[in-house]
Amino acid sequence: MPVATSPEQNVSEVEIEQAIRSGIKRYFDDCRARIPTFIDRHFHYPGAIATNQMALGWDMLRAPINLLWAPVYALVCLLKILVPKRTGLMWLHSLANHVPAGLTTRVQQHISHLILVDLLNNGQQSSILEGYLIAALEQVYERHTCKPVDHQRFSTLIEPLVADALSQYRMTRTASADITNSILCTVLGAFAFQKFTPGGIGLGVVLATMLATTLAAHDFILGETLGSWYYSWFPPEPSLATMASVMVAVMGSLAAFAAFSGVIFDPAQAAVGLHRRRLNKLLDHLQRDVTISTQSSFRPKDLFVARILDMFDMIKTGLL
Repeated sequence: MPVATSPEQNVSEVEIEQAIRSGIKRYFDDCRARIPTFIDRHFHYPGAIATNQMALGWDMLRAPINLLWAPVYALVCLLKILVPKRTGLMWLHSLANHVPAGLTTRVQQHISHLILVDLLNNGQQSSILEGYLIAALEQVYERHTCKPVDHQRFSTLIEPLVADALSQYRMTRTASADITNSILCTVLGAFAFQKFTPGGIGLGVVLATMLATTLAAHDFILGETLGSWYYSWFPPEPSLATMASVMVAVMGSLAAFAAFSGVIFDPAQAAVGLHRRRLNKLLDHLQRDVTISTQSSFRPKDLFVARILDMFDMIKTGLL
């Protein structure tokens, strides 16, 4: 972090920098101490219900769009990995970087607001980090001068870092829902259909094939019983319309479940410590970024895991 300009020469930049680092450390230590209370209040019952009831309303529409958009975003992520960063191809990387991960849901916005107000600002609407920095600097300045500390630069530095980190945290909600759906589809396919269905696309293909087999057996010239036996050995290829309609129905059902899955999985993640580790990592990266004045470095791995599962689902179903 750039140090404040000393009003008198006898206040060294080393003292100022040490004071700023000390203030930052005290602030983030206090934030970490609030994590258990924050998790108990918002991710355990009954707080998890209040947190996820925000999904009622337009989130029921946003969630299906996010789930249908996930394969497209997975292709974009794959494109960024495979296409080399050469001079002639930088425009492609720039375009891919502007592709959004999905629509921001009300639940995501609500949790971001809770983190900002309850965790980072201890219940206050404005940033309290500046207060820690000013208090630390004033202890140094009191030994040398009575002039006030100029702290305007702290706001312009901290706010964009916090905003970007919270944006990354919001995307973990969509990623967690995608991972949950992949696990649900795998379990459902294994127990209900004895098939390996690693995602909504794979499950949709299985159901579309079953529907096409049932319809073909019903219209079989020698009767439905013989038709069922025949098509069990030689399953028909579902039409594009059947495949599309079944896949949309599956994706919509999964998305409706994903919109409210936090009621079940937020307490589960809190119990096994996932929320605690994620919030600690958020604070660790924020502390590092604020201290050295760099760009936000918080990049949760949930996003990459979800996209890998999406790509594996598309590879398994032959779309890639």
